[in-house]
Amino acid sequence: MFGIDAAELVLILVLGVVLFGPEKLPAFSRKAARVFVAVRDIANNAQSQLRNELGPEYADLKLQDLNPRTFVAKQFKDEIAAIDEARRDLASAGQSIKDQASSATRAAKESVASGGSTPEREVVAAEETAGLPAPPRAAPFDPEAT
Repeated sequence: MFGIDAAELVLILVLGVVLFGPEKLPAFSRKAARVFVAVRDIANNAQSQLRNELGPEYADLKLQDLNPRTFVAKQFKDEIAAIDEARRDLASAGQSIKDQASSATRAAKESVASGGSTPEREVVAAEETAGLPAPPRAAPFDPEAT
């Protein structure tokens, strides 16, 4: 009911007996019950008064709906669903790209293992046959350079 299990309830009762004594405990428990009922009645009256003042379009008003986080989530429910759908689509597209990349890598490794030519070798061979100059190589690294 309040998130209290049996062990906690027994602990509260034992503390009540120790603090108030067995002769005062029934009076305190009756007062606590009256306070609890009064608070519950105040909350119910406030909720019914809100319903009456806001009109029939708010007849199904719940106090949880007045929480700002709940209100925002309720208003943007459709947008959140669209974002979740886009997220799922992107995740599936990413997975398909990973699958294609792994299959391409596997095919390239098989081609190299079987003695086939690699794309880099084919490009160099094509440049040599076309008479194009070789691409410039990077300058060697000089650790003493400024």
